[in-house]
Parts: sequence; C-alpha cells; structure tokens
Amino acid sequence: MSTILSVNHLTKKFGYLTAVKDLSFTIEKGNVYGILGPNGSGKSTTLGIVLNVVNRTEGNFEWFDGSSTTHEALKRVGAIIERPNFYPYMTAVQNLKLVCKIKEVGEEKIEEKLELVGLLDRKDSKFRTYSLGMKQRLAIASALLNDPEILILDEPTNGLDPQGIHQIREIIKKIASQGTTILLASHLLDEVEKVCSHVIILRKGEKLYSGRVDGLLASHGFFELKTHDLDKLKTYLEKHASFGQIKLENGHITAFLKEEMDAGELNKTLFDQGIVLSHLVKRKESLEEQFLTLTKNQSN
Repeated sequence: MSTILSVNHLTKKFGYLTAVKDLSFTIEKGNVYGILGPNGSGKSTTLGIVLNVVNRTEGNFEWFDGSSTTHEALKRVGAIIERPNFYPYMTAVQNLKLVCKIKEVGEEKIEEKLELVGLLDRKDSKFRTYSLGMKQRLAIASALLNDPEILILDEPTNGLDPQGIHQIREIIKKIASQGTTILLASHLLDEVEKVCSHVIILRKGEKLYSGRVDGLLASHGFFELKTHDLDKLKTYLEKHASFGQIKLENGHITAFLKEEMDAGELNKTLFDQGIVLSHLVKRKESLEEQFLTLTKNQSN
C-alpha cells in the first residue's frame, strides 16, 4: 500500500482552546476514510491544516512520499471544505471552465465529470437554478477536474434532503470504486458506516480510535435478558468472565460480551443456575453504540 498522507503528532491551539491534540494517522491509497466526531471535535481544523489553510501549532504532516512541497502535492488533491462557491449567473460548464483556468488543467474532462455526478443533462443550466444537492454535486465535479489521487470532503451531505444525501453517498462510492482515495469528515455515524472502509474517531481534538470500520463493528455483541429475579441474574453475569459491562434498565438486563457466546449456551448455563429467562435476544453492537461507548468513556 502506498501512503497518501501521514499526520504526526499534530496539535492546533486557538488561544486557550486546543482544537487538535497530538493527532497521528495515515491515509493509504485506495481506501475511503471517515474522520468521525461530534461538532467541535477538530475534524474541519485537521482538514484545514493538511490543506494548508490553517497553520499548525505543533507536529507535522507529509503528503505522498514527502519529496515535493505541500503546494506541489496539493495539485494532486481535490477538496471541498466549504460550501460550493460558483458564479450564480454562469452555467455549470462555464463555472467549470473557470475552475480549469484557475487549476491550470485542460477542459477536456468537464463533461466526463459532470456525467459522473449526474449533471450532464443540466450542464447549460445556470448555477442559481440548482438545488442544494446539485450545487454540492457540481462542487464534487469541480474537485475532480484535475483527476486527484485523493478527494477530501468536509461534511459532504450537510443540509441535504434524504434524496440528496443518497445521491452524494452513491457518487462517493462510485468515485472510490474507480480507485480514488477519499477522506471525508462527518458527524453522522450512518454515513461512515455506509460509505467508509476506515474510520478515525475524534473527540475534543483527540483520537479515540483509528482502523477499519468493520473492526469497530466486530464486537461480540450483547444479550438482552429478562427474568423474574433480575438481581440474581445481574450478580451471576458480573462474575462471569465472558461478560464486560452489565446494565440493568427498564426491567431488563443488557450484558455486553467480551468473547463469542451462543444464545443457547447461555440459556442452558443460566437454567443450570436456577435462572429461568422470560426473554433472551442476542444483538450485534452497532457502530453507533460503539461510538457512544467510546466518546462517553472519555473524561470531559
């Protein structure tokens, strides 16, 4: 795997506020990375630093093999980090021709990129007639004009309706399937779960997790249990080595597994202990539950 971006011990302070704290991660070619975190967790600041629009306080980052300057390296990057800003009275094609001049790239890719984002049939429509979703799709086309090796998107579906969200996500998957590496910032777990192969979870500027999305999903799950003597069940489970957190709420127990266990096996074990279950359901832990557990367990 060739490395597209290496971030090493990056810190950014705005006065007394530390927006990014000792952050390190690597982006490898050919994957879709999500920087996931609640608003104010340092996602946009991190993207701003690697795109050279925000100055870092400490640490460093390196594009590609580090042999060229950041300015030169960024010619191989496509990015949308703010709301798309095109001329309202110009058509899509006219706006993209202008972008080509600014980026110093040829105009031959304009129609190909408009087709990719589903706007070829509206290429001669003025930008002001576009819906918010179409404006966002035009911005993606614009960021792809230089055939970048990596596309960076900051909250790409923010403010869009469900149809617009779906269209953007499908476009991201399509771009990724053609071999472009993607790095997107999002506060939506659902987005990362559906679109990304890898995730970096931030909270208050600090990295909580970095790795494959399916690695985060591959918990052993949890059981939802009910019995007439919940205290006896809770006491037994708390002593059992296979279980981690045990929660008693709303008349049932949620028992999180530390290792794989079959529902039938648990039922028999509990029955042998004189505990008869009236309710037994095994569930996989969703990315949302994992994310909430991670962020909750960090001190405020």
